[in-house]
Amino acid sequence: MTVHFIGAGPGAPDLLTLRGRDLISRSPVCLYAGSLVPKEVIAHAPAGARIVDSAEMNLDEIIAVIASAHQQGLDVARIHSGDLSIWSTMAEQIRRLTALGIPYDVTPGVPAFAAAAAALNQELTLPEIAQTLILTRTSTRSTAMPIGEDLVTLGRSGATMAIHLSIMNIDMVTSQLLSLYGKDCPVVVVFRASWPDEMIVRGTLSTIQDAVVKAGIDRNALILIGRSLADSNFGESYLYSSSRARDS
Repeated sequence: MTVHFIGAGPGAPDLLTLRGRDLISRSPVCLYAGSLVPKEVIAHAPAGARIVDSAEMNLDEIIAVIASAHQQGLDVARIHSGDLSIWSTMAEQIRRLTALGIPYDVTPGVPAFAAAAAALNQELTLPEIAQTLILTRTSTRSTAMPIGEDLVTLGRSGATMAIHLSIMNIDMVTSQLLSLYGKDCPVVVVFRASWPDEMIVRGTLSTIQDAVVKAGIDRNALILIGRSLADSNFGESYLYSSSRARDS
């Protein structure tokens, strides 16, 4: 018996990896985050599988479902949205499973920031403009941010930022980064990247808050901030340069 942690991707059902699909199709128990994982992903579960929506469950209840499957020798597909490496709560589940001696493995998924960049037809790292991407979030009713990971501290780098789970804090985001990036710094908000109702709102640090309010976006959106989002005057990579020596 194995618990398969599976990243389902940002939303579009066909962005589920082949490995993830195959593991779901072989797992008689399917435990998924129903608020963010589309039904088409769950449809890969085998006939007669136990399907459990974890959206309203606490950690103890989730582990109880897994422990019950373990006792019965049944594989579990534990499906999360996006990729499991960031803000997935996988770590705390794995800690519990390790203590219980329950085996597990991990299958990555397409992360939201990658889906957002794809929606923009955008490379986020441009030669001589931006070579660093910071993935972060702000704190509301969720877990507090560690000391030193606030927006002002991170923003001093000038790196491109992908700010997750923070659209409700758009006023704080803009006010804290305005003096560091400048009022004309490009900002793009991508609502539900890869979903049928995907929406893209463009602006600057001085205009994006009004644009977001006008668009009615108040959840499930990623905020991208950085010069690479609107600068076409960048150099060409040395990787493909004609001056770079190549093996024959």
